[in-house]
Amino acid sequence: MGTSEYDPGAGDRQAWNAGRKVGAKRALKPKQIWGIRFYLDHHRRLRDRALFDVAIDSKLRGCDVVRLKIGDIVSGCQIRTRATVTQTKTGRPVQFELLSDARASLLAWLQRRGGALGDYVFPSRIDHSDHLSTRQYARLVDEWVTGVGLRREDYGTHSLRRTKASIIYKATGNLRAVQILLGHSKIENTVRYLGVDVEDALTLAESTEI
Repeated sequence: MGTSEYDPGAGDRQAWNAGRKVGAKRALKPKQIWGIRFYLDHHRRLRDRALFDVAIDSKLRGCDVVRLKIGDIVSGCQIRTRATVTQTKTGRPVQFELLSDARASLLAWLQRRGGALGDYVFPSRIDHSDHLSTRQYARLVDEWVTGVGLRREDYGTHSLRRTKASIIYKATGNLRAVQILLGHSKIENTVRYLGVDVEDALTLAESTEI
């Protein structure tokens, strides 16, 4: 039921975010991406390498990454170069690309995992008919980032969603393209998501001559 701030026992309770870093998680840098890939390959974690690669390329929320089905990303005997899924949060379809690294790691994982088109790409350890939970996905991300010497407080599943979008924005300044890739309904959401501020806007303006 919860407690009121006026309850006698309220003063003994810690805030839910005590000791935690609150706010947007950092996007990964290219060097960190390759560091995590090397770490996962070194430890022969086929599933985790595939999960990491598809999370980076797809730019999907964690709840959508874990719900991917084999039929979403496989066509015939090959991994699709492009796929489309319906976002759980918005109910809107979003398309994403799968580049060569992601396709290779997904193929290696699926050859080991097996399964039918209607099965989840990343099944639960407890019930193989269900998908990996978002909580377990978050724990895995913690393992990956700490495994390469990063602070777990600074990174999370949203870091993987933000990573490629941030790199594309910094390289092109094209907010509309990033909006489409992230599946945002409003560009204002993309602006807030990327943390675009006045300094970014001025830098873009100064580099544009007419």
